[in-house]
Amino acid sequence: MDILLQLMDFVLHVDVHLRDFVAQYGNWVYALLFLIVFVETGLVVMPFLPGDSLLFIVGALCGAELMSLPVAMGVLIAAALIGDQTNYTIGRYLGPKVFQWEDSRFFNRAAFDKAHAFYEQYGGITIVLARFMPFIRTFVPFVAGVAAMTRSKFTAYNVIGGLIWVVGLLLAGYFFGNLPFVQTHLSKIIWALVLVPGLMALVGAWRTRQA
Repeated sequence: MDILLQLMDFVLHVDVHLRDFVAQYGNWVYALLFLIVFVETGLVVMPFLPGDSLLFIVGALCGAELMSLPVAMGVLIAAALIGDQTNYTIGRYLGPKVFQWEDSRFFNRAAFDKAHAFYEQYGGITIVLARFMPFIRTFVPFVAGVAAMTRSKFTAYNVIGGLIWVVGLLLAGYFFGNLPFVQTHLSKIIWALVLVPGLMALVGAWRTRQA
């Protein structure tokens, strides 16, 4: 329980914790950032780690000259791309293990084929948009792997989505994160970055389920 509370405190006050970490450990912060983003995007069991808010805050710290923007950008892009590739690979590995029956009470071959066809046709935009959706971005690469989306196609959209996500949010934090208005309302902005995309994803999933 204590670990969960500490994790929630880190997510909601990531700006304070990162500043303290930079002050104490200097360049080791880049290793920490790589680990957080890699685990969030690469391991299905950790979807609650900060993503959007973390990138925005890192951009703001770079704007305040506490960190290097080029180094942070390179580290975070690498973490995002490698994380999704790892997640996809896990899905590809587990897919044949779980779905090994042609037809059974646990597996419908026709449904699997439809899922594969969907990812081949629409999976690209799904992978790109999911980058901006907490929780959803953790599962989309895994499902793409299970659905046997071709690695070359997944990799192409993974690169596009990862670049837009990391570069876009880092630059937003870099240029706007240290404005007085933003600093005054930073906690609300972090809440918005965590909750709004997640709620949008849940509403979309609910509508799809109803349809």
